[in-house]
Amino acid sequence: MLNKLIQIWKIKELRKNILFVFAMLVVFRIAASIPIAGVNTEALKDFFSGNQILGLLNIFSGGGMSNFSLVMLGIGPYITASIIFQLLTMIVPQLEEMNKDEQGRQKINQYTRIATVPLAALQGYGMITLFQKTSKIPIFTDLNAWKYFTMITIITAGTMFLVWLGELISEKKIGNGISILIFAGIVSSIPMAVSQTISTFDPTQITSLITFAVIALITTFAIVFITEGQRNIPISYAKQVRGMKMYGGMNTYLPLKVNQAGMIPIIFAIAIITFPPIVAQFFLRFQSQFISGAARFIIDAFNSQIFYGVIYFILVVAFTYFYTSIIFHPQQIADNLKKQGAFIPGIRPGQMTESYLAKTVSRIVFTGAMFLGIVAILPLILQAATGTRTLAISGASLLIVVGVVIESIKQIESQMTMRDYEGF
Repeated sequence: MLNKLIQIWKIKELRKNILFVFAMLVVFRIAASIPIAGVNTEALKDFFSGNQILGLLNIFSGGGMSNFSLVMLGIGPYITASIIFQLLTMIVPQLEEMNKDEQGRQKINQYTRIATVPLAALQGYGMITLFQKTSKIPIFTDLNAWKYFTMITIITAGTMFLVWLGELISEKKIGNGISILIFAGIVSSIPMAVSQTISTFDPTQITSLITFAVIALITTFAIVFITEGQRNIPISYAKQVRGMKMYGGMNTYLPLKVNQAGMIPIIFAIAIITFPPIVAQFFLRFQSQFISGAARFIIDAFNSQIFYGVIYFILVVAFTYFYTSIIFHPQQIADNLKKQGAFIPGIRPGQMTESYLAKTVSRIVFTGAMFLGIVAILPLILQAATGTRTLAISGASLLIVVGVVIESIKQIESQMTMRDYEGF
């Protein structure tokens, strides 16, 4: 391990790229710690401490939401825009056609960035209104139309700034920039969770803490095992005679990962599951008893660990299937194999190959989806079993942290391999 780090450090370009990524993360953390003027941060933190859903959003914004920072929304609006356009690619034929080539995907990415601006403005307005109407202690001082406009502008600019940072990080090929920013936001909350656990330490909970640590280690091992696990489909190439030479005839395999969707389903599920209770907060003080009662029912339902866990599990499983169907196309792979003169032994090229791949992937995805769902709700199970509330939310983000680390390591190793070939 030490030799590998020394080898990475000796490569000048790779060293510069890694240092650049760390510098961008420092910029992100500085921006997340600068509050917008005119906000009572103490009242805001008290408000967040009593709200489980907003507390979860606060973790993914790197703590920027609890102090109403310049980047309080994190990259949440960008993720929402990505979900919208990925759904549209399955509905709108033009977008589906654009998604098949690199130039079309770049246009869709541009549309996603453009859609992020109004979504960030709308979400910023919603958050300000939510804090203003539901907090018992006034969070904003002298809130008027101009302050509304100024805050929304700053919040929107902060989100687009993070999207830009994410793209700069992605260009360095050290990992996906957006995922790394989410990773940084999650990791930044761990020291505070640990310090809270230490400050409220009870000797009678030592067994629970040890159990939590052991389960966390086992879960990390399982995440790495499932993330790296794959099913190898044998592929044979038909022999072709051209002139006096014979080509093809070799055997290889098509790797099908158990978890093709990575940590995307977790991110998508969190973006969706936090939406209903946040919207319900607006209607708590509505004059109509029916509407205010319905809003209170929704909030209470999502505060229930059982209901929240079941919905969370279902969303993660559903998004795993959904995202896999977007990135894996059996028909396209079957056509490419047929054009290259390749086939799966015992399976006819064309329609039968497509059906075989679709059936095989559906079985593999079931394992991956169930695993992701269990990992997603594991913190809720640990919280109920051990009674340790301060570490449970950080544990829910374990999959994202491990996934980003693995992805970054692979990209660094691929760059090192490429430089080895250039040396030859």
